[in-house]
Amino acid sequence: MSKPIVATTSLAGCFGCHMSLLDIDERILELFQLVEFNKSPIDDIKTFTKQCDIGLIEGGCCNSENIHVLKDFRKNCKIIVSVGECAIMGGLPALRNGIPVKECLAEAYLDGPTVGNNTEGILPNNEELPMILDRVYPCHEVVKVDYHLPGCPPRADLIWEALVALVTGNELKLPYEVVKFD
Repeated sequence: MSKPIVATTSLAGCFGCHMSLLDIDERILELFQLVEFNKSPIDDIKTFTKQCDIGLIEGGCCNSENIHVLKDFRKNCKIIVSVGECAIMGGLPALRNGIPVKECLAEAYLDGPTVGNNTEGILPNNEELPMILDRVYPCHEVVKVDYHLPGCPPRADLIWEALVALVTGNELKLPYEVVKFD
């Protein structure tokens, strides 16, 4: 019998949720017995090579590339799991949501204390750069999301329990201990 296939990616976030996945420690070896990774920093596969059963998404959508990646995951994964607060609510990147994009760009490239010598007032403008969105969107506002794993980042035990439940077909139990914030 073939193993379920898991893909992971990071959008607008800090990569902390992937670090939490690695924090399952020696259980990562058990995980490799249960699943095959595809398109993930875990195995360094950059593009989908086959249809996946589970897609783990961390981070929200702050630019056009994030939207493209998320829609590609939805197309190539049977189940999508938003992992962490950035994917669920926009997280820290969404702190800019109340500020117009023009002001954000001015602070980053023209007026900020670390700008340096941009005396010409040049803003990055290249067709290869992704377009910045009007705000940071949580994943479920862009595509259908099947499950949410809360936390910043979610505890390693929560990620482990969720993955094992999804790949074995068992019920995902979320006791207080794995989702509490303290």
